[in-house]
Amino acid sequence: MIDDISPAATWEAVRGRPNAWLVDVRTPMEWEHIGVPDLSGAGKVLVRDSWQLPPAGQVNPDFITTLEKAGIGRTDEVYFICRSGARSMAAAHAAYDAGYHNVHNVADGFEGPEDATGSRGRLAGWQASELPWSRG
Repeated sequence: MIDDISPAATWEAVRGRPNAWLVDVRTPMEWEHIGVPDLSGAGKVLVRDSWQLPPAGQVNPDFITTLEKAGIGRTDEVYFICRSGARSMAAAHAAYDAGYHNVHNVADGFEGPEDATGSRGRLAGWQASELPWSRG
């Protein structure tokens, strides 16, 4: 099974372990308009690898190839993040099936669930955990 890992524990892993990677599986529009985790304080680079492609949302046929091109090894720790945790779980399963067996899903993703007003980023997830992030 693939574990859900809190954003804070993910940040600690990425920051503290040289073979730990964070892969954002959202779309380029989400990266640009909503923001992305900022790993510069950890001396790392965020890997951007969309799990689904707009506009129809089909699975990215180059998903695993992009992980390989980023230099992510099959034994490295890989943490997948999306908006709320669903796409990243699917991506983690695909990576596992491709031989990446140390994969994790970032619980509640980057923005987390909607609050009572319909806004995200306040209740749970990377932003609500006040972890480093930046616009696009």
